[in-house]
Amino acid sequence: KTVIYDPALTLGLPVQISAASGMNAIAHCVEALYAADGNPINALQAEEGIRAMAFALPRVAKAPGDIEARSDALYGAWLAGVSFATTAMGLHHKLCHILGGTFNLPHAETHSIVLPHAARYNRAAAPEAMARIARALGAEDAPRGLYDLEAKLCLELRLSGIGMPHE
Repeated sequence: KTVIYDPALTLGLPVQISAASGMNAIAHCVEALYAADGNPINALQAEEGIRAMAFALPRVAKAPGDIEARSDALYGAWLAGVSFATTAMGLHHKLCHILGGTFNLPHAETHSIVLPHAARYNRAAAPEAMARIARALGAEDAPRGLYDLEAKLCLELRLSGIGMPHE
């Protein structure tokens, strides 16, 4: 099978979907960094994936037609896919799949909203992963850096905002 990463094919994708999908890719990298079956090469790919996405997504949001920004985002997405494909899913993805399936929530948006909270929950158990995430984001604190990036991208920050019932 072949996968083609062509930034021209993403130009018609709305900014909000691009941003939420990019955060979903970052979530793949985050989980790869603290996966029990991770390895040093995988960690390098995941950290670089976060860095690439954090660099590209604000540029895509500011200028949706910027082909270089979208190309950089696809580079990050490829790294996210490669790093996540070789490791096991963790708490973040398990929660998102249950919430999304149970309440029919949109996939990328659910992952985006849950990500900083899952990272915060796992912070003490995965300090090396959190240091790599923070470094890739240019932040002092990984969960706060993830949340701030989402806020900068004007993404929804609450599950209720994407249809999660209060009860």
